[in-house]
Amino acid sequence: MNRTSQEADFPAPIVAEPPLPPIRGTVGTSPGLSVDFRYTFDSRYVHANGLRQHVVVGGQGPAILLVHGWPQNWFAWRRVMWTLARNHTVIVPDQRGMGLSDKPESGYDTGTLAKDLASLMHSLGHERFSVVGHDTGMAISYALAADFPHRVERVALAEVPGLPGVVPSPPAHVPAAQNNRLWHIPFNRVEDIPEKLVAGREAIFFGYEFEVQGGVLPEDVTDYYIRGLSAPGSLRGSFGFYRDWDATLAQNITRAESKLRMPVLAIGGEASWNRAVGIGMKNAAEDVKTAVIPGAAHWVAEQAPGALVTALTAFLRSN
Repeated sequence: MNRTSQEADFPAPIVAEPPLPPIRGTVGTSPGLSVDFRYTFDSRYVHANGLRQHVVVGGQGPAILLVHGWPQNWFAWRRVMWTLARNHTVIVPDQRGMGLSDKPESGYDTGTLAKDLASLMHSLGHERFSVVGHDTGMAISYALAADFPHRVERVALAEVPGLPGVVPSPPAHVPAAQNNRLWHIPFNRVEDIPEKLVAGREAIFFGYEFEVQGGVLPEDVTDYYIRGLSAPGSLRGSFGFYRDWDATLAQNITRAESKLRMPVLAIGGEASWNRAVGIGMKNAAEDVKTAVIPGAAHWVAEQAPGALVTALTAFLRSN
């Protein structure tokens, strides 16, 4: 990976389109959001890095970027956003291929996904910011911090026990409980077949994934995600991250040659990856602190939002 080209200056900031009308997947139509939330946040499209990105923005203060994981979208952060917005400008995009963002055929390696977000933040006028990433968003946020260290002030990384290329890959044959949580990675990497098998059965496939990763989410929440993943082009877009795994693996091998120097908070759900997230980041960063979120499995921002906000607030205020 060419670090110099990754860190090239972006064009002048692009003015975002006006707040979006209430279409499915925006703040205006997503379920269970309070009046205060809808007053604080709005959905908009921003054209950045050649991609039309859907992003939810609100609050005032130092910028913090929240990067969701698979198979979710910005809505995964809804239970922590309003509290964080009291002291921060909170920026929550849909990843390339997910939610209402564009779903091109290519560009799902973490180098490109990180550049999407760096360009997005530039377009919104934020040259320095903190980042929080969960699941696939953890891998993207690591790439963002590694490729744009002058832009990222500090980074919190949640719920991956070891980044590909940074720690050794698990063997093909692992105990059943671990296999059940990891099998989607090789499955999602296969071209075309997953779409043919999952289309029309999204509730079965994604319902299983939400459950097996740890902890039950409310039915209306999983239904919300599954409806979005059932929209045209959404399955292919959701698998894109996994189909560029080889490129991400090679990039991370290069990234790991230089440890992150900014503060890093490694976050694990108490009933999920726990302290393994911090252990996995020791080879990738110089200054790693670990937070285990009580009362949470994999879906930390939805299962224990108060405990997560407490950990993030302490981290963001630390020297």
